Amino acid sequence: MPQAEPRYRMDYRTGQSGEMVLTLSGRLDLNSLEPVVDRTRQALERERPRRLTVDLAGVEYLDSAGALALLLIEQEGGHQGTEVVLRGMDTRAAGIKALISPRALAKPPLIAESRSLGVIDQVGQATLEIAADLGRMVSFLGEFVLAGLRCLAQPKRVRWGDVLLYMQRVGVDGLPIVGLISFLMGLIIAFMSSLQLSSFGANIFVASLVALAMVRELGPIITAILVAGRSGSAFAAEIGTMVVNEEVDALQVMGYDPLTFLAMPKVLATAIVVPLLTLYSDLLAVVGGMLVGVLGLDLTLYTYVQQTAKSLDVGDLMTSLLKSLCFAVIIAGVGCQRGFQVRGGAQAVGKATTSAVVTAMFLIIVTDSLFAIIQSYL
Repeated sequence: MPQAEPRYRMDYRTGQSGEMVLTLSGRLDLNSLEPVVDRTRQALERERPRRLTVDLAGVEYLDSAGALALLLIEQEGGHQGTEVVLRGMDTRAAGIKALISPRALAKPPLIAESRSLGVIDQVGQATLEIAADLGRMVSFLGEFVLAGLRCLAQPKRVRWGDVLLYMQRVGVDGLPIVGLISFLMGLIIAFMSSLQLSSFGANIFVASLVALAMVRELGPIITAILVAGRSGSAFAAEIGTMVVNEEVDALQVMGYDPLTFLAMPKVLATAIVVPLLTLYSDLLAVVGGMLVGVLGLDLTLYTYVQQTAKSLDVGDLMTSLLKSLCFAVIIAGVGCQRGFQVRGGAQAVGKATTSAVVTAMFLIIVTDSLFAIIQSYL
């Protein structure tokens, strides 16, 4: 059965002293909002009373829409110069009316109204956000260095069991994807370079090109980017979820330092395994290049290995390991810092995870550029 339409009644009575009495009865809800307000506006414009008394004693039901109708009647009376008085309102109706008061409606919305910004405003806003983010990162770095000094003085502060756990997650679990990508990179570099070098009968230098490119530059960068995508994002999501669930606050209440308890094992584990992953990446890239050299360029296995060994020295390997160590600290540190700054709910965790990966990759490229500049002068 369809629900019957809500019913209401409106009766006007104008006295000798210029007072109008409006008697409302029945239900004041969404269906009665527009007609009640419109008829009252017409009556006020026609009669121009000095005072309007609204009798609500017969109202059986009043919701937020009905309360809004009363507010609109009061505002309309103010526009017409008529004093509006509400009479016969019970406690429940008065409570609903208080929620729709002008003061309540004047509060700013919870979600600010979006407005389009000009180019200059966007540049300025982006600059301020970058400066604030840089300040937060520097502050986190200082706090982390202090936590590291405390752990250096008291190694028992570090949760070494978690260090081993994260070494497995970052290192052992990352071996398949790092090995596959590095193998394919070595194979691609060898194949593409052979297209040019074979024209000059210099196939032997394919081994040198693959070894130098991977050990000096591509090996550390590829490994760092893969670790940032796998583990850096996981660190940010893990800590960010703990912040949202107030677990970090609980650790502080129990007297634990969140940096020592959560961030230190992640940074130590990443710093230990990423250089090893880089060596593994370099080895698989050499194997990929060797496959092309032996099968496609008529080079012997011994010749390829000998040429690779001639092309590299200890300095190249040490530089590669130092780069990977710096990249590891950047990846873990940025992931933890983005996790700790999460404020909000699940959406904030997703933003922190994305920001951790993007920021880590950007800093990896910047750090590699600095290494290139330093090496060029040394």
